[in-house]
Amino acid sequence: MLVSTSTGLVLLTAGILIVALTSGNGAAEPVSQAVHLLQQGKTSERRQAAELLARLGDERAVQPLVQALRDQDHLVRETAEQALWSIWHRSGKPEVDARLQDGIVEMQRGAFAHAVDIFTEVIDLAPDFAEGYNKRATTYYLMQDFEPSIRDCEKTIALNPVHFGALSGTGLNYLGLRDLRKALEYFQRAIAVNPNMPQIQTYIDAIRKFLRDQAL
Repeated sequence: MLVSTSTGLVLLTAGILIVALTSGNGAAEPVSQAVHLLQQGKTSERRQAAELLARLGDERAVQPLVQALRDQDHLVRETAEQALWSIWHRSGKPEVDARLQDGIVEMQRGAFAHAVDIFTEVIDLAPDFAEGYNKRATTYYLMQDFEPSIRDCEKTIALNPVHFGALSGTGLNYLGLRDLRKALEYFQRAIAVNPNMPQIQTYIDAIRKFLRDQAL
């Protein structure tokens, strides 16, 4: 796959940053140093730090990355969001991560029943891995099987309270069930974590308007 010049420069810079942070500092030091740059660095440093944290995939970076979703720089916000997804897709067990990817492939090609089976296997292998539930919830939603999807979303949120994907997904399920007030509740919770979801904000505005009109 071809990489654009700008993307190549970002990856090269991130690679240099990795070398600088890991030199003589031990394995844990890059995370704390990258978090420090993410929180207090210049714009270019914050961008690089978010990219590095995505590569490291350390759970300790989740809260700082959630905070970075409100960074003044749009590239920092975008990279922080991607970094969170990267971390959330890692269970710490290569065989579990591989099965998760197998399920995603099946889901994307429309083999929903098979995808559900694979994600159930992931959940059995790693019952505390939130993304297994989230991906099964997504598959159920695509099948328009809203109630099982809500249950899996709720399990995801219990394991990972800042999972804006599961929060917004719960809202979409309630929208499918025509429960607008519950949909609004979860959409608002999702936006409270990640304000960079314009489609979800559109749903919020539309539901609020509808409920106001109904009250007249």
